[in-house]
Amino acid sequence: MSIEIGLLLLESVLLVATIILLVLSLKEGRQRDKLLGEMSKATRILTRQEYFLTVLDAMMSAKEEIVGCITGRFPGKSDSQMTKDISAILETLTKKGVRVKYLLPKFPDRLHVGSLYTKAGAEIMYSSCLMVHNMRFIIVDDRMAVIGIPESIGEAEATGKGYRIPSEGLSMVLKSYFNTCEKQTSFGDYVKEVMKQTGATAQHLAREYKIDEDELKKFLET
Repeated sequence: MSIEIGLLLLESVLLVATIILLVLSLKEGRQRDKLLGEMSKATRILTRQEYFLTVLDAMMSAKEEIVGCITGRFPGKSDSQMTKDISAILETLTKKGVRVKYLLPKFPDRLHVGSLYTKAGAEIMYSSCLMVHNMRFIIVDDRMAVIGIPESIGEAEATGKGYRIPSEGLSMVLKSYFNTCEKQTSFGDYVKEVMKQTGATAQHLAREYKIDEDELKKFLET
């Protein structure tokens, strides 16, 4: 075998080895990106869990009143249990005489959470004012506020973290903004408004937004 053939074979072997290493490197890179994505997802869920726990803890300390401006987003799989927990606490508080009033943005998909909280005894209002699209907070007994911060800018973004601030001054300022938000519409009236705008029936809304149809009809009769 001549030296030229030997060098050619060696070059071919090195080329094959290089290709194999390149393929393995790409595969490793994809696995690493997938792992980082899963870690990032887990971190976001943990942060939202901490936010909900902060809200629940603040709510359970209420003696007289809770008012809040919330997104009312349809709960995903990771949030559904927390939404049920909040509904249960609202029902317990309202039975004890605690007044609860929430303000949600005027989006039809927010009817699901509105129905749950209304059934629990809270007063749910909808508005299209600027504040309700940009602020997320609850005020407990005019002495403590929990402010929610989204993960990124945008009214559709989920709340990522909450800050509990014991301050009567801040609570007074936020409540003042809450009370001045214009054109607040009750849950029942907003359901009628959506039906008029879309032509949907109570059955359609109940199926689309996973609302108890019998409960929905009760609101329409009032």
